[in-house]
Amino acid sequence: MQRGNKVGKLIMIGLFAFFGAFLIYPIWLTVQGGFEGREGGFTLHHIWSVFDDPVLRSGFINAVGIAICTTLACLVISLPLASLAARCNFPGKGIFSALVLVPLILPPFVGAIGLHHLLGKYGAVNTLLMDMGWITDGYDFIGNGGFWAIVFIEALHLYPILYLNATAALANLDPALEEAAENLGASPWRRFRQIVIPLIRPGLFAGATIVFIWSFTELGTPLMFDYQTVTPVQIFNGIKEMNTSQQPYALTAVMLIAAILFYVLGKLVFGGKAYAMYSKASVQSTVQTLSRFKGLLATLAFSVVIGLAVLPHISVIFTSFAVEGSWYKSVLPTAWTGEHYEGALSHTLAVGSIGNSLLYSSLAVVLDLFVGILIGYIVVRTKIRGRSLLDALSMLPLAVPGLVMAFGYVAMSLRWPFGEGDPFEGWIDVLGANPNPILLLVIAYGVRRLPYVVRSTVAGLEQTSGELEEAAMNLGASRVKAVRTIIIPLIMANLIAGGLLAFSFAMLEVSDSLILAQRESHYPITKAIYTLFERLGDGPYVASAMGVWGMALLAVTLIGASVLMGKKMGAIFRV
Repeated sequence: MQRGNKVGKLIMIGLFAFFGAFLIYPIWLTVQGGFEGREGGFTLHHIWSVFDDPVLRSGFINAVGIAICTTLACLVISLPLASLAARCNFPGKGIFSALVLVPLILPPFVGAIGLHHLLGKYGAVNTLLMDMGWITDGYDFIGNGGFWAIVFIEALHLYPILYLNATAALANLDPALEEAAENLGASPWRRFRQIVIPLIRPGLFAGATIVFIWSFTELGTPLMFDYQTVTPVQIFNGIKEMNTSQQPYALTAVMLIAAILFYVLGKLVFGGKAYAMYSKASVQSTVQTLSRFKGLLATLAFSVVIGLAVLPHISVIFTSFAVEGSWYKSVLPTAWTGEHYEGALSHTLAVGSIGNSLLYSSLAVVLDLFVGILIGYIVVRTKIRGRSLLDALSMLPLAVPGLVMAFGYVAMSLRWPFGEGDPFEGWIDVLGANPNPILLLVIAYGVRRLPYVVRSTVAGLEQTSGELEEAAMNLGASRVKAVRTIIIPLIMANLIAGGLLAFSFAMLEVSDSLILAQRESHYPITKAIYTLFERLGDGPYVASAMGVWGMALLAVTLIGASVLMGKKMGAIFRV
């Protein structure tokens, strides 16, 4: 037993070293660069310059505004739907509960391709309104309303994260509390406001945190809408100046500090005062069957939200089948073709990027499974001091903006031991004459998606008795053999679910791909989609076809993970 503890401590030291090198160190380099003077030492000059520069200040205000509006929109959308799903029976409930997760299968920056045809000045919406005689000239929702177009598409993409957390929280409520309030004369609205909301507040805060940080640091969507006055895009545009200017470091440090401050403030205001129940449910919760009229209203509510949420998906699909130039001043494309799908599988850039993404994501999943199993085992099966910190570190990538992580990896490639004349020169390089970002991309994908595997592993281990493992060890099996032959097969469904999520989200990772891959030969799928979208001719159409392939991949993996994880799916998207 003592030898097992020593091995466990050594493993934990190795895991802390891993997080120190590829999570804490990149973040530290970013923060250090923002506060470092030109001749060394500490200075606030670069940080203050972000707020002194009107363009950078406007970019920060816009980023905060997008995050606040997106989070509020997600709350407005998800909370009523979660209440209906957790407490009521209505026609089509089972189908809608599955379809409500559809937005997760398409990154918002890919959906932005379709929205150009939908919301542009001569797009489908304006054409329809002009055909109906409601307007005489088209309104460019994207060019004139880029801020709200970004909020629209991000809210429709991210609301399932809040929905999953809210549904799980509502399912654990003790209905006796509401029944007692009802017997005392409290109205439904008062019961919801004074009992339900305080009790589910931790779950809502957990989901809202992910949504806020995600939308606050989202890079791809503003880029696709050519919305330049926002902090993530300003950081992206400043990447190539990292060797000569501290401004990109300062911008990124401000974004990270702001994300932390907003989280702490939200925790104090919304998540700080949690109300505990004596148990998850002292009596079984009863699901109310709605009357025919109310059931139709519930069905209509889900239908409207899902209908709006799939608009970007439908637009991308239509764009992928449209003949070049055929979807202009028309409600639907006037000519169709399947050639763009052939192009997505034959175009040099497209084929190379698919191969790259498969390689990077597969290696990242192998890394995640290895590290995730070790972390999960130490957290659940041991009592080693420091395991709670290890668990928290494994979840930190969900809370740290992906853009900050990607920027930190670039900063790491410019320092010892990867810089010019150092021992590992050429192994990790992003901005050099002969860049080699492959190892960094694999590590970045792995670290960013590690929480999915860790949470899935922990959930599986918590449901598996440790007595089986102990029995095998009492019969002479080593701990490694007991874990390999007994524990891993028992939690295989959880490992597959976490691995599927890690693989699919890594395949469509945006921030790391756009920043770390600077040469076409290294482009992952998302960088190729962005590059093709900017090219004239059939570029946007081939990019749409690639987006549809990615959408299909995510749909299959999310459905598979949902089936394997069941109601624990929401725990994966929780800080």
